[in-house]
Amino acid sequence: MTDSSDNNQNRLADESSPYLLQHADNPVDWYPWGEEAFEKAKQEDKPVLVSIGYATCHWCHVMAHESFEDEEVAELMNRAFVNIKVDREERPDIDNTYMLVCQMLTGSGGWPLNVFLTPDKKPFYAATYIPKAGRQGRPGMRELIPWISELWQNDREKIIKSTDEIVTAFQKSNVFAPSDRLGSDILDDAYHQYEQQFDEEYGGFGSSPKFPSPHNLMFLLRYADHHQDSKALEMVEKTLTKMRMGGLFDHIGGGFHRYSTDQKWLVPHFEKMLYDQAMLLMTYTEGWQCTKNDLFKQTADEICSYLVRKIQDDNGGFYSAEDADSEEEEGKFYVWSTTEIRELLPLAEAELFIEVYNLTDEGNYHDEASGRKTGKNIPHLQKSFEELAQERDMEPEKLRSKLASIREKLLEERKKRVHPLLDDKILTDWNGLMIAALAKAGSAFENENYITQAERCWRFIHNEMVTDKATLKHRYRKGDVAIDGHADDYAFVIWGLLELYEATFKTEYLREAVSLNEQFVDQFWDDDNGGFYFTDESAEELLGRKKEIYDGAMPSGNSIAMMNLLRLGRMTSNTEWEQMADKSLKLFGKSIEKAPTSFGAALQSVDFVEGNSQEIVIAGSQDDSEIEQFIRLLHDQFLPRAVIILDDPEDNTIRNLVPYLSDFGMKDGKPTAYVCQNYACELPTNDPDKMMELIK
Repeated sequence: MTDSSDNNQNRLADESSPYLLQHADNPVDWYPWGEEAFEKAKQEDKPVLVSIGYATCHWCHVMAHESFEDEEVAELMNRAFVNIKVDREERPDIDNTYMLVCQMLTGSGGWPLNVFLTPDKKPFYAATYIPKAGRQGRPGMRELIPWISELWQNDREKIIKSTDEIVTAFQKSNVFAPSDRLGSDILDDAYHQYEQQFDEEYGGFGSSPKFPSPHNLMFLLRYADHHQDSKALEMVEKTLTKMRMGGLFDHIGGGFHRYSTDQKWLVPHFEKMLYDQAMLLMTYTEGWQCTKNDLFKQTADEICSYLVRKIQDDNGGFYSAEDADSEEEEGKFYVWSTTEIRELLPLAEAELFIEVYNLTDEGNYHDEASGRKTGKNIPHLQKSFEELAQERDMEPEKLRSKLASIREKLLEERKKRVHPLLDDKILTDWNGLMIAALAKAGSAFENENYITQAERCWRFIHNEMVTDKATLKHRYRKGDVAIDGHADDYAFVIWGLLELYEATFKTEYLREAVSLNEQFVDQFWDDDNGGFYFTDESAEELLGRKKEIYDGAMPSGNSIAMMNLLRLGRMTSNTEWEQMADKSLKLFGKSIEKAPTSFGAALQSVDFVEGNSQEIVIAGSQDDSEIEQFIRLLHDQFLPRAVIILDDPEDNTIRNLVPYLSDFGMKDGKPTAYVCQNYACELPTNDPDKMMELIK
């Protein structure tokens, strides 16, 4: 154990998390989360400050520079508290628990999250960003530390009463009152609420800030498909187009930033998160399946190009995030002045780029603190490539090619800048999302490379993150594997395996999905009430085992788990899994009814059940070119309520997983399709076009 006096580093120097390592040189005597810190708090009778953030969090950096690197503040903290640093991405269980407390106490949440606990882990005060000195009615660290210290020394009873009330409220918040089964009414309610919130001019929902929230768009695609609703499709198409044209998208290097600070999608919060890339890749792929809009395919390709170039590990896994800041300035890596562009490019190319991507001499990027224009620009589009080409009397393809060449030159130049921090830990749950998205994109776009990358990522997870007992671990960094898997790890990886199976029809992926789902149910399922706990039975007890259902920046584990149960139930004819999905939907039903637009991923399970889902069985050898024709047609279509099974006579194992396949098989010795709905099958067909008619 590193002593805080050793090399001026605190105990975080021994940790793997890039976020914790960022604080290893602080004068604060930080501890990682663990019994050592809480034992010290008990022995010295001190409260505990738990400060939670992540490596690419802009306001976490601000608070660190202001307070945690400041000798005076650090001395106050060290004297008054035992101080613990937590990486929320490593320990989402701790973050989820105390974030809910913060929201209950203050009405809002965010990072950095600072929670004050008793030595037995009970919270009594919480705040997000705390400035060094008080301002605008918000207490600073200089005022807050003596106040909490005074309270702890002289008014302990008040603290104990407060913690008891908070723990009771927390435990009540985790009790769900089951409702009747959710039906199509809730889908209509959600749709009408999205319609009311929709920004007709710029796409997206609400004004600002605007988050991509891909699972909401995925719900609307399903609604549009089910109801043949052009307005629902239009909302998605406009939002996907405007996000891609705006500064939210990195036009030079590909990939999306985290969210837009303004209504127009122009000025992003510049960090790039793996889960956003995965969910947006999935959504642009599905958007393309519904519209065949070329821009959506191009966007998916550019996301994939960014992922493989920048954040894929040599072993196939994907890193977590890139920071917003470089050289202690947010966005500096991504913005350009017109002078730079004119110095870097030949005159005609420079003027073309400046015009097309809307750069100005005074700049369109304002300094966040002062609001002044900086002379720097965020490249963005205000017109489609077709309109831009028409204005220049050029073929659209020629303009695309010319701009691609210019962007490549600027990317090479940008590589010379000081790069934002790359958070190179590999998280199982986010990689599960990545496997799902790459497999879906690979099958839809007939891109074998994307499928290969999804398979490489799964092999990495399988080799590094699956234990001898077939359970999952959560975090890998530079060979160090740690932390037992949470609900999201299981749910998202199972989703990835289901998409991989339908992209490749390799039985091993379906078998692994079934095996992991059995583990997941065994360790996380609540037999009495339904739903999956976030942590397994043996996990550390905090204030109680939580169940997550809210679909925030990412879908919740329970939302994805419900869809997995429905798909696996249909694929393997395990009705018990379908009944579990039904039980979950009833458990969370009242919460969903209160605010349906907060549950865009959960609603997709309701759509699956209400929308006449189908089982499609293709019988024949995968090597047969005629079989490829059936599969190609299926992959080209948007079929959100279908599960697809390949009954390959040369595969001896698929029928062990899917027992009902013994009723199928090739007819007349030719590849054959069966389309089943409501537990009844149409007559088989040897004609791919006839198969599509039956599906429609």
